Amino acid sequence: MTDAAPARSSQTIDLAPALFVVCVFVSAALVFMVEPMVAKFVLPLLGGSAAVWNTSLAFFQAALLAGYVYAHLIQKLRSLRVQIGLHLVVLAAAALVLPLRISGVLGDPPPDAPALWLVEVLALSIGAPFAALSATAPLVQAWHARIFREEDAREPYALYAASNVGSLLALLAYPVLVEPLVTLKGQSFAWSGGYGVFVVLLLGLGVLLWRRDRAAAAPIPPLTDAAPVSWKDRAVWTILAAIPSSLMLGVTNYVTTDMGSAPFLWVAPLALYLATFIVAFQTRPMIRRDVALLLQGATAPLAAAFIHFWGGLFIQQLAIHLTNFFVTALVCHQALVARRPAAQHLTDFYICMSLGGVVGGAFNAFAAPLLFNTVVEYPAVLVLAAVARPWNLDDPPRPWVWLAIAAMLALSAVGVLIVHAPDSLWPTIAGLLGDTKPQNAALLFIGLAAVVTFLLRRRVWTFLPALLVLTIAADRVGDRTDVVASWRSFFGVVRETRSTIPGLGGEVRMLSHGTTLHGAQARDPRYRCQPLVYYGHETPIGQVFDTVRAAKPSIAVGAVGLGTGSVATFNRRADFLNFFEIDPLVFRLSGGAGPFTYTRECAKGRVGYILGDARLTLSRQPPGRYDILLIDAFSSDSVPAHLLTVEAVRMYLSKLKPDGVVILHLSNRNLDLIRPAEAVALAAGGHALVQDHQALPGLPDLWEASEDAVIVTKSEAALAPFRANDAWRPVKPGDVRPWTDDYTNLFGALVRRTEEKWEGRR
Repeated sequence: MTDAAPARSSQTIDLAPALFVVCVFVSAALVFMVEPMVAKFVLPLLGGSAAVWNTSLAFFQAALLAGYVYAHLIQKLRSLRVQIGLHLVVLAAAALVLPLRISGVLGDPPPDAPALWLVEVLALSIGAPFAALSATAPLVQAWHARIFREEDAREPYALYAASNVGSLLALLAYPVLVEPLVTLKGQSFAWSGGYGVFVVLLLGLGVLLWRRDRAAAAPIPPLTDAAPVSWKDRAVWTILAAIPSSLMLGVTNYVTTDMGSAPFLWVAPLALYLATFIVAFQTRPMIRRDVALLLQGATAPLAAAFIHFWGGLFIQQLAIHLTNFFVTALVCHQALVARRPAAQHLTDFYICMSLGGVVGGAFNAFAAPLLFNTVVEYPAVLVLAAVARPWNLDDPPRPWVWLAIAAMLALSAVGVLIVHAPDSLWPTIAGLLGDTKPQNAALLFIGLAAVVTFLLRRRVWTFLPALLVLTIAADRVGDRTDVVASWRSFFGVVRETRSTIPGLGGEVRMLSHGTTLHGAQARDPRYRCQPLVYYGHETPIGQVFDTVRAAKPSIAVGAVGLGTGSVATFNRRADFLNFFEIDPLVFRLSGGAGPFTYTRECAKGRVGYILGDARLTLSRQPPGRYDILLIDAFSSDSVPAHLLTVEAVRMYLSKLKPDGVVILHLSNRNLDLIRPAEAVALAAGGHALVQDHQALPGLPDLWEASEDAVIVTKSEAALAPFRANDAWRPVKPGDVRPWTDDYTNLFGALVRRTEEKWEGRR
């Protein structure tokens, strides 16, 4: 240490080191509590899209980097008192935007550029307080290193563990305690109050440091005795931080695609991400690096092999991918910590680490949607993460390695061949498989290839290529449809696929959003205007349209969710139909000159299109306008829960004519939405019926589909025409709390649907 370092005095001892920990802990808790909070505030403005969280997280990572850069620059000032005073002024200035709220300066989000709008709104609403809070952890650690300079002083990086503990506890508390118990308005004021408490704590620490600096024989000089940091070091730090950041957003997007954007789903990957920092920065990690490497070697092939298979329970898929994400992020962060510099370069290290987080987050949130027309970033980065493994482990005997590589290639090839074999080979393959379904047999071979990939984990040069081949093979086996085209927008991936169905005259084109079918149209002119899948005449939606049309010569219809535009087949010459669609891409495919022609060829009356979130656009419609309101936005892909609240249903009812009807299409693979919808319908003052429709046997594929639906009306009399159909049953008050704009419970819906699946398997 330098000769200028003062001896430890009673004043130094009186500094109460615990106050360092408290300040770091509280600032980190506030930083990570506000992330899901603000994202939930803004979610209803953007249709509940999963991209809202990814874009928000990318913004927060950029704001974190800004805070770290500010901390790096301010700690270069020689005067500790100037640093403290300046930071307190910055914190006070940032508080001018509080209490926490979403700024309305920019108006409603534009459908064609929602990501840019979201970033701008977040910058105006929370950017300054977030960046100022983010700077606290590295700044306080730098102050700690500057005060406690002796050889026996605790390493300042230990404070980083306190920071991550505060972050983790805040994240876990939000979905478990804050979200279900505190309204959004209450959350806003509570967080703003917490910000004020933190400023008082930091002021107390500043006073103690100020006194210590003033009492010293000479001003406390900065640390100057460490070796310089090279640009190669900075590049490695950045890369090792970027990989788990990108992987976190990738796995979040993966698990929310078939469910919904909700804090409990956002928090899980982010909490695991923070937990890896805690473990990696421990003096004696609870998970040793060799154990982490072994676990990653096992889970990465498993995640790659089954990334496209959703036949099992969602919980099983969730466990595989979250486990792999945790151990992979841990491997990267342990490699990062092993390369950390001396305390003099602490803020430099954090800047590179934060820059890596920004690079990884920005790649997923902004670059990937422009570069790729499908979501390839998650499997791609899953494979790339293998570079964080050691490059110098001993090889097993070389002949054994080549044998394992050959076996992995052969198993992968056989799996793909089973599914995509030429027609001439199918009789031979069918004879070999016997009663085994081709998909199951292909899955077995891919699973065996994953086992061999695990055996090749010892060296990056064998593990990474094997993982890449396995991922490509699993993608080919998992994709069982003939894809015509694929597009991507802020709201997800949309694919046009085709299938040959003799009962519908041959080729049928289908529109899929994520992993969910959103409609189909036959190409044969005889069936081109036949409503298919969820809109067939036999389904609850078809029943309602046929019943209302039979009673009225003309009707006005509002449909939330365009899909393929199948609802247009019910549109007669005297009718009027408005589509409310948030994704301009879907409008181009089904409402413009796209491949689906229901709205152009089958609608006889007027058809209108209104772009934007339905809660915003539908609320501006005149009251009492519609005979039918179809709310068709809950079919698996990122459920927009804000469309299924008491406030939303009350608004829907206000737009109905006295005898009008709201149809809530609630089919969902992973969530039980029926019981919340029943509770919401009653709490909104409506009268409701429910139907669990099962597709009829003997009809051509895609003619109709099984479907869950609830209908809601203003009066009991308006339900009379539907009570004649025994398929509709009365809605019963249950034990599920109705969802509101301040309360939703997607986790409970997941648990109930999972229990149903388990019961069905017994």
